[in-house]
Amino acid sequence: MTNPCATHPQRRNPLDHLFQLGWKKNTVLFLEDMATEPHCVARVISVQRNLFLVSNAQEEWLCSAAGKLLHAKNADFPVTGDWVLTHDKHITAVLPRQNMLSRGEAGSHDRHSGIAQKTQPIAANLDTVFIVSGLDRDFNLRRLERYLTLVYNCGINPVIILTKADLQNAPENFQMEVESIAFGVPVILCSAKNMQGKEEVEQYIQRGQTVAMIGSSGAGKSTLANMLYGKDIQITAHVSESVGKGRHATTHRELLKMPQGGMLIDNPGIREIAFSEGGEGIQRSFEDIEQLAEYCRFADCTHQTEPGCAVLRAVQNGELPAERLESYHKMQRELDYLESRSTKSADRIEKERWKDVALRIKDLKRRRR
Repeated sequence: MTNPCATHPQRRNPLDHLFQLGWKKNTVLFLEDMATEPHCVARVISVQRNLFLVSNAQEEWLCSAAGKLLHAKNADFPVTGDWVLTHDKHITAVLPRQNMLSRGEAGSHDRHSGIAQKTQPIAANLDTVFIVSGLDRDFNLRRLERYLTLVYNCGINPVIILTKADLQNAPENFQMEVESIAFGVPVILCSAKNMQGKEEVEQYIQRGQTVAMIGSSGAGKSTLANMLYGKDIQITAHVSESVGKGRHATTHRELLKMPQGGMLIDNPGIREIAFSEGGEGIQRSFEDIEQLAEYCRFADCTHQTEPGCAVLRAVQNGELPAERLESYHKMQRELDYLESRSTKSADRIEKERWKDVALRIKDLKRRRR
């Protein structure tokens, strides 16, 4: 086997080939001092427990985590889409991330709050996230609101793709419904049967772009990937016509090189959309409520029982669906809890740091005696 880190002697920049995998120019500066070191820059294609399939666009090989990465926190462990340094088939470092799509880990809920206590990383270094929803029994506006908040919290741009458009006589009505809750977010109707929406989606997977797909099991993510690729590259599961649900077609996430030039990550279906961190996601997902709130009598109005609340007035007048406000309140409670937990953790870290400083000073004084 040839050395995957070897570069062509006439190649002006030994990292040029990485642009095929979505490499960004601003990351090159970070590695200028490492160009002569015996490390290879690669991207994580898939993760299977503690084994990582990586690629440098010339070939793929398996790696294991080395040194401190073996004991790294869940959020610091290499994930699909990460750029890493490898040496002797070991990942020695994870390069700084552009962003990371993550959610609350299933099964880690607090018994009292019902909120996830651990973070599950999904994918790193993304330009766009496709939120995929089928126009069958999978369609749910409240679920889409949660997906939007999740993606915005991670600092990534969402695109909503409504698959199985051929199942509806007037799919445009569903599109307008989604547009009414997803302000400024592209909403694309797709059908694998007649290739509807293919060209619109393709503009997001051009050379240098990396996209991850999220959605429920049976939403049509794998079928969409196959349509974009031009042949079956992902196994699709049968979806029951009676219940509109399917089995998990995708069992693990994998970075796919698409013929359009970009990279696509298909993810297993998400049953539960739990948050792992706070952020500005709720403000961006509920811009209508945020705008109405500017006219509330009190600046700290919670839009629940306060007099002069413009948001409650909009619900009473039929301008704002009560279900949407309820969804907003539920997510706000979850994010407030996460923010509070994060603050407590930061305070604890600060106290431990000063405790350590005090012990060091005490030790120095004892030595001087």
